[in-house]
Amino acid sequence: MRLRHIDRIRAIAILCMVQVHTAAIIPPEGISINHPLAFISAAIGGMAAPLFVTISGWGMYSSAKRRSESESSDFSSWMHWILPRFIILVLCQLFVNSALLLERGGRFELLTPGVLTLLALACLLGPVLIFLRRGQRVLLMLLLVFSPLLIGDMSGVDFNWIERVSSQGFGEWIKRLLLNGTYPALPWLAFVVLGSLVEDYRENSAIRRIVALGLVMIGISMAFSLYKDMAWALTSGDAILTFFPANTPFIFTSIIFVIILFKLLEGNEMSGGEPTGGRRLSWLEPAGRLSLTIYVVHFVILGIIAFEMQNQPRLGIYVAFLLTIAHTAIWIPLAILHEKYIPQISFEGLLRKFN
Repeated sequence: MRLRHIDRIRAIAILCMVQVHTAAIIPPEGISINHPLAFISAAIGGMAAPLFVTISGWGMYSSAKRRSESESSDFSSWMHWILPRFIILVLCQLFVNSALLLERGGRFELLTPGVLTLLALACLLGPVLIFLRRGQRVLLMLLLVFSPLLIGDMSGVDFNWIERVSSQGFGEWIKRLLLNGTYPALPWLAFVVLGSLVEDYRENSAIRRIVALGLVMIGISMAFSLYKDMAWALTSGDAILTFFPANTPFIFTSIIFVIILFKLLEGNEMSGGEPTGGRRLSWLEPAGRLSLTIYVVHFVILGIIAFEMQNQPRLGIYVAFLLTIAHTAIWIPLAILHEKYIPQISFEGLLRKFN
């Protein structure tokens, strides 16, 4: 049985991803990083990827746990579970990259590692996580959270965007995949491990204390940024929280907000009741069930837009804003229509065939 609040979280994650990617392709003219719209867009973007990776980690962990409890959980069975997912996710990443190539006005090189290659690595980690006790997974997550401090400059603190998405040779590509690409394993696998812990800590009373402590620490980091007269959060640069590369304060802050969102949307579903919002939010669920397909296809559309907008002046702020909202919202009715008429045609359907 599918959990409805999980599909809603997936929907929110993928719609936020669409929003931030669209805003990056069609940035409006004359808007600074201090503009309220820029701040809102950055906040949505900052939470989109952590939420997307966490919910994907939850799905992989839950699926791996079910397989471990089946009668045929030998090595061959695990390979039949891992390899199709790994291959499909890597091929999807290559497809996304080809749709948005740098030389066509896009953002990536053909072999740029990204979110989908991160999830492909998570497929390899899934069988390992189910054999680790809860405390061991907590320690693993903390190690990943603090990994940016451990690897230091190897995270590419001074990289520009071209350096972060480009690689010369296999050795440099591995570095992008693991250390200093757009979504490297260190520290982004922390959200995959978090996804495995969400299930185990659902009824744990310590969660509220952890969240409260986390919010206090986030408040302290904000006060510190004011005291030092520096930005609290930036995509990259000199700030307390940075996304490229993802530093420890950003990973920690994102984990707290992901946990809060999980608890807010869960409602009473796990005890046999309704998720938060009841049937009123059911219109979100089809987009959640189609999240991988939406992720891939929306980049094709953005690739076309990026190609057509090369050497063109930027759009006005209101036109760009309306186009971004429209491109984000359109996936909700499209997902509903897809589920009604062609539910078998999707990357999710392809993955189900290999189960």
